[in-house]
Amino acid sequence: MVDDSRRSFLALLGLAPIASGLPVWRPAGRLDLVIRGATVFDGVEDRGHRLDIGIRGDRIVALAHRIGGRTVDEIDARGLAVAPGFVDVHSHADGTLQADPRLESVVRQGVTTVVVGADGFSRIPDDAGRTAMSDWFAEVDAMNPGANVASMVGLGRVRQLVVGDDDRPATPTELGRMVELVKAALRSGACGASAGLEYTPGAFAGIDELVALCRPLARYRLPYSPHLRNEDDRLVEAVDEGLEVGRRARCPVHIAHLKTQGPRNWSKLDQVFRKMSRARRAGRDVTFDRYPYLAYQTGLSNLFPLWSRDGGEEAFVKRLADSSLTARLTEAVEAKVALIGGWDRVMVSSVSADADRSAEGKRISELGPGDHYRLTVGLLERNGGDVGMVGFAMSEDNLERILKHPHVMVASDGGAVALEGPARRGHPHPRSLGSFPRVLGHYVRERNVLSLGAAIRKMSSMPAARVRLDRRGRIASGWYADLVVFDPATVADRATFAEPFAYPEGIHAVVVNGAVALRDGQRGPGTGRALRPSGGRR
Repeated sequence: MVDDSRRSFLALLGLAPIASGLPVWRPAGRLDLVIRGATVFDGVEDRGHRLDIGIRGDRIVALAHRIGGRTVDEIDARGLAVAPGFVDVHSHADGTLQADPRLESVVRQGVTTVVVGADGFSRIPDDAGRTAMSDWFAEVDAMNPGANVASMVGLGRVRQLVVGDDDRPATPTELGRMVELVKAALRSGACGASAGLEYTPGAFAGIDELVALCRPLARYRLPYSPHLRNEDDRLVEAVDEGLEVGRRARCPVHIAHLKTQGPRNWSKLDQVFRKMSRARRAGRDVTFDRYPYLAYQTGLSNLFPLWSRDGGEEAFVKRLADSSLTARLTEAVEAKVALIGGWDRVMVSSVSADADRSAEGKRISELGPGDHYRLTVGLLERNGGDVGMVGFAMSEDNLERILKHPHVMVASDGGAVALEGPARRGHPHPRSLGSFPRVLGHYVRERNVLSLGAAIRKMSSMPAARVRLDRRGRIASGWYADLVVFDPATVADRATFAEPFAYPEGIHAVVVNGAVALRDGQRGPGTGRALRPSGGRR
């Protein structure tokens, strides 16, 4: 039963009252699953409607006030909301997919589809010479993953295979080979192209190279999704470059995790919004995404200038030991750290050397007295450059403005982790476990930054349409039954920067392709599958 105070609260969130005395719709034949009594948000409208949802196989076959007849299974969702399963348009879940295909932290947030291959790195093309995304998709299907998996082709990965890790332009022959690799990935099911322009070797690509690699996207109306070349002092110029690539390549642009990094750059958000608005008024298709936290996660090596990372990690570590470069490197790193507010704003999130495990979850300023630059260099040297970091550098006001923007989508930029097993690694950013519930709980219910219907739209129909997923991201008859059942009054993230390994609360059930993947905290079998964009080769 729903008491009066709860009923009033749910009404404020746009939940419809429970109806009674309405006619019963009886389908022909037995249904596999019925979700009963829910307030259904279809992923498009702002307001929810009290409906039953009937599912047969992997499709929604009925939406009615009351569904009668025989059914194999039922979920009682009275007093709860049902939304399309969330689509994480910027995910790194492919990092642990093979080790743990259950995708625990993904499914437990209500996410039913992840879009991987982000920041310029994808599984295809690969070192074995495979160029067809469908080859990797066959592996994904064989894993029976917990959620659906779509993938962009990573332009950094393409450059690495053809040009290598060095800072030099591609030759005309190399550029031709790179374009063919992008075309092959798109023909076989990639849903866009990502770039990691702050990472090597993607950062070594000039704008002409990026335009050439993105031109094949226009045919498929799929997006170019860059991690911008800079997200702090040169943010505005980096946005200009992203928009210019889309203009010249005639393809959509979807900027990854838009942020203004460092207090002195927080005021630049207005300029960025104006540039995007002008581009849209000129007829260009521009969108972006953001995770709901004030800290980012990256490699500790990203505190160091790009020239020091030329040639890959081995060359980078050698430069760290070169005394002739110490003064130059120290000056650059200290300036970067000052930009975000000091060494206490840099937290170690992962290491590869067992001897340094105790550093995970600690700020650099907590690792010991003395020279923090030297402590950082020591960590990198002992771990072969493989150290992760979280940087605390963003503005709450800007985050709320970004989340409210009509063309933003919610994404995690996180991986798939678990409380136990092979996917429990390091000290991850809490976005990997809490992004979507955090928006619903903190920014919808507590902060009233956006309506429940708007938040759901930014998590479902908008990202599904952005990468052209067929009949995903909405609740409608004939569409795939990817659904999340949650309590708007209690849904919340529980993972924190201090204690990241905690699943969210308030997610009651998750349905993936018509099968129950999560119910009352218990996981079902993996029924996810590899997804290709509509219009792509099947």
